[in-house]
Amino acid sequence: MNILVTGGAGYIGSVVTEECIAAGHTAFVIDDLSKGHEWMVHPDAELTVGNIGDRELVTNLLRTKRIDAVIHMAAASLVGESMTDPAKYYSNNVTAGAALLDSMIEAGVKKIIFSSTAATYGEPEKQPIEETDRTQPTNPYGESKLAFEKILFWYAHAYDLRYVSLRYFNAAGATKRCGELHDPETHLIPLVLRAATG
Repeated sequence: MNILVTGGAGYIGSVVTEECIAAGHTAFVIDDLSKGHEWMVHPDAELTVGNIGDRELVTNLLRTKRIDAVIHMAAASLVGESMTDPAKYYSNNVTAGAALLDSMIEAGVKKIIFSSTAATYGEPEKQPIEETDRTQPTNPYGESKLAFEKILFWYAHAYDLRYVSLRYFNAAGATKRCGELHDPETHLIPLVLRAATG
């Protein structure tokens, strides 16, 4: 398959791109490099520097590269920042995300995997959280991700889009090439490991 990874120059996106290539797929990456790093893009993947909200750019990319599916990982993702700058989160995670879907529909691409978040649940009423539990985000980050999930639901009904949303907290791990690289670091597991090593 020809797969487009949005945000493929970031931590999770770069590892997902690497895994797609290892599985025998052809990977393409679009990233605006606002948080990602060009060197993290797998050398066998083709990088397009740009924003997913640029409909002309994205539609052209989907068509010319004959993309079969999109793995959508491009998003603003800091909970604290979302509280002080919610406009950035709605613009990046909802408005640009909807533009990506419009480009997909225009180009005839009908499959998308969405990197969502367990922050869509808010404060869980029980542990462990189950997929069917109530969603009630407590910050604009989680709210913006849930809003995009709702857009996916209705696009699926109207445009025959096939999708899955992955809700998770604190992804961890690395490959020999890539790992977590944030400045400043805000994720739980690297902070715990940093504290443990002094």
